[in-house]
Amino acid sequence: MHLYIAEKPSLGRAIAAALPGPHQKGQGWIRCGNGETAATVSWCIGHLLEPAEPARYNPAWKKWRQEDLPMFPDKWEVMPKDSVRQQLKVLESLIRQATTIVHAGDPDREGQLLVDEVIRYVGTEAPVQRVLINDLTPAAVARAVQAPKDNREFRRLSHSALARQRADWLYGINLTRFYTLSYQRPGEQGVYSVGRVQTPVLGLVVERDNTIENFEPKPYFRIEAQFAAQEDEADQSPFTARWLPDEQFQEHLDEENRLLDRATADQIAADVQGRPGTITESRFRDRPEAPPLPLSLSALQIEAGRLFRMGAKEVLDTAQNLYERHQLITYPRSDCRYLPEGHFGQREQVVRAISRVAPDLVEACQQADTERRTAAWNDKQVDAHHAIIPTSRPSPNGTLTAAEQKLYGLISRYYLMQFSADAVHREGKLTVRVTNHQFRATETAILVPGWKTLELKLREGRNEPSKAPLPRLDKGEPVLCDDTTIAERKTQPPQHFTDATLLSAMTNIARFVTDPHLRKTLRETDGLGTEATRAAIIDTLFKRDYLYRDSRHIRATDKAKALITALPESVSKPDRTAVWEATLESIRRGEGDPREFLDTLKQEVRGFIDRPQGAPKVDPASDGAEPAQDGQVHCPKCRAPMTERDGKFGRFFACTRYPQCRGTRPLEDAAPEDGTGQKPIPCPHCFSPLVRRNGKKGWFWGCSNFPACRQTVNDDNGKPALHLRNST
Repeated sequence: MHLYIAEKPSLGRAIAAALPGPHQKGQGWIRCGNGETAATVSWCIGHLLEPAEPARYNPAWKKWRQEDLPMFPDKWEVMPKDSVRQQLKVLESLIRQATTIVHAGDPDREGQLLVDEVIRYVGTEAPVQRVLINDLTPAAVARAVQAPKDNREFRRLSHSALARQRADWLYGINLTRFYTLSYQRPGEQGVYSVGRVQTPVLGLVVERDNTIENFEPKPYFRIEAQFAAQEDEADQSPFTARWLPDEQFQEHLDEENRLLDRATADQIAADVQGRPGTITESRFRDRPEAPPLPLSLSALQIEAGRLFRMGAKEVLDTAQNLYERHQLITYPRSDCRYLPEGHFGQREQVVRAISRVAPDLVEACQQADTERRTAAWNDKQVDAHHAIIPTSRPSPNGTLTAAEQKLYGLISRYYLMQFSADAVHREGKLTVRVTNHQFRATETAILVPGWKTLELKLREGRNEPSKAPLPRLDKGEPVLCDDTTIAERKTQPPQHFTDATLLSAMTNIARFVTDPHLRKTLRETDGLGTEATRAAIIDTLFKRDYLYRDSRHIRATDKAKALITALPESVSKPDRTAVWEATLESIRRGEGDPREFLDTLKQEVRGFIDRPQGAPKVDPASDGAEPAQDGQVHCPKCRAPMTERDGKFGRFFACTRYPQCRGTRPLEDAAPEDGTGQKPIPCPHCFSPLVRRNGKKGWFWGCSNFPACRQTVNDDNGKPALHLRNST
């Protein structure tokens, strides 16, 4: 039997449609043809297998205990996912009957792995071929099916995906258990979850919140001058230009070149008032702007979040409904904004379908120039998936919800933009020099709206005063400064993240990385997470009590701030993703060794766990130039690290787990006498941190889990003695 294994049911149906009939459908499979040409098509539903839980390797690992860390499996295992166990049974039976297997996973890293791992799990002697399908049109699928390759050619792609999967297991499970056991108060049930992707995302939110919380507004000054042409011409109206910062005033400028000194602003205004000047730059042009590309999932989530205030998961779920139930859009979990060139031939059917499904776009469909071909159709830019566009289906399966109508309309507008004229912007710029100062005036206006007539505005009908066009002055012409004004403004903190801006940050994560090499690597990847996982990552952070909603804004909880404060920067920053992606790409090319990658990661994990709690945040993967130092102050109540804060009576140390723990202490130069200035020492009975206390008979060490644990230890010059004082 010839067996095709697709990544998902929709791809399986497309393959079956490209094979000879007759077609017989069963539970999880489609049989095609008769006799020697007979073939069976089946499919995965995403990953049917998942990495085994720790207890599968060692029953003792089921319980969370510090002494079991780190956990490194000797031999990796996978186990069936409960939700898709039935489809795995179908594939097991078919694989055992197959004489030839055709791997039809998506042509990317995860697509290669999820079919390979099922074939490995079942075991077979049958030869395995590979077909690469990134376009579900019948002609494209038929071409791919006719050109199979040897699956062994793609083993490095599978090795890369497997290395990523195992690395995420090692990193996430070990560090989650370690930080939960280190910072969770006795009796609490919450988990301090740590992950390669989710933790840097959380770090972005915490850093933004802290920046806003600690922001101190400063006044700055904007100088504007009104100029008029010295030659008295009726068509040369006056214009207003803004002062350009100059190096001679560098000491009075902030990092964004804003002038902070009022006296300097007054002096500049006085210097130019009533003085003649000269046009040093005159530039006017009509600039065409091509339509934006069709949408990927991230672009759709960002736009829907901005326009409709829809959350990332809501957008994904709604788009999935449009794809699966209504069959009105193409595969939604796409990271691509380009289309296969073969799709251009379907444009008229798709435009007609849009006019049937979205009545408000009928006029736009009638005006579409279907002979126009933008840069969106480009086979070289299409990999595993193409952009999200409407299908040629002219009606939904039932009534669309309001959210479904909004998303379908948005996707359709971006598709119709491909058949609209370029927008044309009229742009102008005049630069004036007066004495030693420069001023600049700009203008921009839409001359021809083109595709922008399809663009949805956040605030329709907002009345904004139109600016007068700049006079058409030539370089070298004289002007006179008639008047000056100084406007005092205040610096503003950044805005809290929203669903749209957080997704945008995850997609363009490179801008948050300082190392130029890592920044380049992240620009070449998809950012933090993938199109299909970003919404789930954000949702997970909400479920784990790391994030909460404040109106439309996303904020970090105190639990999140405590975790990010405790973590080394290499865990809470996105740089690690860049390093991993570069290594995984080298494995895919055959230049890197996956075993070496995992061995290096094990050393890093061991370094994190061996690092004293509260020690300086040094990456264990670094060269150790900054050794961990004792002396970090720990909370006298729960032994979590403490941080300096401003209070009513000045600065003080506060527990990073506030408000769950309200431990405080005054600032001190020397290490505190109660022992919280040294590495926490576990209780010999329950392994909670010991706390140094001063009793009637002097200093002793008691368990921080008191009264649940009454273990005490004698004090030996500020450290716990090796022998016990008493226990109950």
